[in-house]
Amino acid sequence: MSGGIDSAVVAVLCKDALGKDNVSCLFMPDEATPKADRKHVNDIVKSFNLNCKEIDITSLVQKISSVSLKKPDKLALSNIKARTRMILLYEFANMTNSLVCGASNKSELLIGYFTKYGDGGVDFQPLGDLYKTQIYQLSRYLKIPRKIISKPPTAGLWPDQTDEEELGISYEALDRILFGLEHKLDVKEIQKIANVRKADVDRINKMRIKSQHKRRSPLIPKIGLRTPGLDWRTPIQEG
Repeated sequence: MSGGIDSAVVAVLCKDALGKDNVSCLFMPDEATPKADRKHVNDIVKSFNLNCKEIDITSLVQKISSVSLKKPDKLALSNIKARTRMILLYEFANMTNSLVCGASNKSELLIGYFTKYGDGGVDFQPLGDLYKTQIYQLSRYLKIPRKIISKPPTAGLWPDQTDEEELGISYEALDRILFGLEHKLDVKEIQKIANVRKADVDRINKMRIKSQHKRRSPLIPKIGLRTPGLDWRTPIQEG
């Protein structure tokens, strides 16, 4: 739980599907977490009667940073935060016999806008095949508070950080580009439906290609007859 729209939607979906007693939310703020996010977490928990625990990770992040071989810059520190949360999530899951549920959406997954082995380190992703703009539609159907839907998306990684500013494109334009790429449309047609430049389409496509390593298991040199993650797949899907 972060106070944002994606985690709010996931929490409500999980509760509706599995029941309140089978869903635990963890809010793990740090010193850069916006005050609005803290309030919105409380709003979501109260509005939908969710189970939620809070763990402040500030001291853990500071400790890891202090013993790092090189002083982490802003981006590396952001990854440390995401991976610290992953560690705590899995410790909690281990002790409660639970699965870790991710809140990443299709837009973020396709361009690698997540931390490898951080917020990408989960057991399942309910929103993984829904674009960000579709999450907005779903959030209105689920009656997520309007103040959470309308605020600028942010990972809260540093003060005043917003997703769209960091990505250099709006989610609406990003989703139209990705949708066009998904359906293998001509670049000129994608430019038209997304109202963007060719350079924007090329940049997003390059982000998708360069981030492939985040969406698959680590590469293994093929030596044996059947190789884990490559051609030894169990169970075999039918149909």
